[in-house]
Amino acid sequence: MSGTEADRSGTRRLARLTSDEVRAAADGGIAVLPLGSQEQHAGHLPMGTDALLVEAAVDRAEALLAKDADAPELVRLPTLPFGHSPHHLFAAAVSLSAQTLSAVLHDVLDSLAVTGYRRVLLVNGHGGNDEIMRLAVKRYALRADVTLAACSYWTLAEGTELSDAERPEATPGHAGWFETSLMLAAHPDLVRTPVAPRPPVDPPPLFDAPPHPGLTVERYGEWARVGGATDDAATAEAATGERLLEARARGLAAAVRAFATATAPPRGAA
Repeated sequence: MSGTEADRSGTRRLARLTSDEVRAAADGGIAVLPLGSQEQHAGHLPMGTDALLVEAAVDRAEALLAKDADAPELVRLPTLPFGHSPHHLFAAAVSLSAQTLSAVLHDVLDSLAVTGYRRVLLVNGHGGNDEIMRLAVKRYALRADVTLAACSYWTLAEGTELSDAERPEATPGHAGWFETSLMLAAHPDLVRTPVAPRPPVDPPPLFDAPPHPGLTVERYGEWARVGGATDDAATAEAATGERLLEARARGLAAAVRAFATATAPPRGAA
């Protein structure tokens, strides 16, 4: 396949394009940057789980968009492999400080703007990145003539793909039922099976069960105390993960379409 061709999803990969092709695609194209992390995911999932899952969600969303005759042109950047994960350093992580991740995102956005991109979408796969990513988008849009969007892939489904009886309380959680089900669907060879049941944790960690609605509570040592997982992954299944992943891919594809429509240049514009 030549560098000018899109992959099977219809998306163009920035790393495979020449500089001239990258600049040409900036005229009307949307740059897409997936964000991941490298961090502990209990004893049964790999360190790169968040990067792998955001890539799987973006892959499937791109395949859905490729079926549209008027699909927006996407230029996909390589996934940022590292994120803000200091809360996982008790076991193992490769973590960027909040200041460093913010600076990295600023520099990536600045590079894209200088190259000519006026629309950029950030798609996140790690909870620790979410606030930093959204703040980076808000700040950068104040200083450059660009339109930016940001989302975490797990937030984009309606939540109707499973019945209430099928859905445990902790969604999406960390290294639990949700992520393990997705990994069994997307990368079953990387899941260490059988997955041992997680012993009950009493009291539950305050980051998942704050003492009052609306409070964000963090307490020293909580992640180590719960063994690096928020909920029991022993009931995770590939079939469930497939439904969860497809629902989020549909949600992401719909979000891309909406972003493209809302930011399309006026008809007849130069």
